[in-house]
Amino acid sequence: MARGRKVNSSGERSMKLLREKAIELFSENGYFQTKISDIVKAAHVTQPTYYLYFESKEALYKDLLKEFHTNLEQIIDETVSEYQQLQDSKQTFQVILSRLFTYFATNPHLAKIGLNESNVEFVTEVLPQKFKSILENDLKSLQKQDVSIHILIQSLIGSIERLTLSSLLLENTNPEQLAEELVTIYFAKEDAVVTA
Repeated sequence: MARGRKVNSSGERSMKLLREKAIELFSENGYFQTKISDIVKAAHVTQPTYYLYFESKEALYKDLLKEFHTNLEQIIDETVSEYQQLQDSKQTFQVILSRLFTYFATNPHLAKIGLNESNVEFVTEVLPQKFKSILENDLKSLQKQDVSIHILIQSLIGSIERLTLSSLLLENTNPEQLAEELVTIYFAKEDAVVTA
């Protein structure tokens, strides 16, 4: 971030505009097809202005992914904290999914970047661990399938990614409806068996 600028100064607006245009272009064209010159042209600023705020295209892109992942973790952690007294992973998951889908619908370009270009560590380690910690105390609420918790969680994450891109962002469904449908698919109405 630029130093010595007042909040809401033209510099702050330029940085915000550069981020917004970068998110749109990365979302539409992908990382490799988007050039810094494309971003500055879309933002109507000069290339030196870009370098006042961002070290490189890669640094900006990594910052956007980090923001996306941080926001997802915050949504999950806040929901778990809010609903932990219920000890009902089905209800907790429905609220988590609804809030995640609402975030994706509100930030479609950032969601597309984050879900298409997701950090492997985040998807393979961080998100599964968060989901597992929610489910491990209430495994019997899961679908009646003798599957490992690992497979179930990876399948749920894949469903979240795919349905966001193929349904939610195309406005074929809304966040609450999609969350409810996924919970119906993954959670049983009665006792089920899931292996650890």
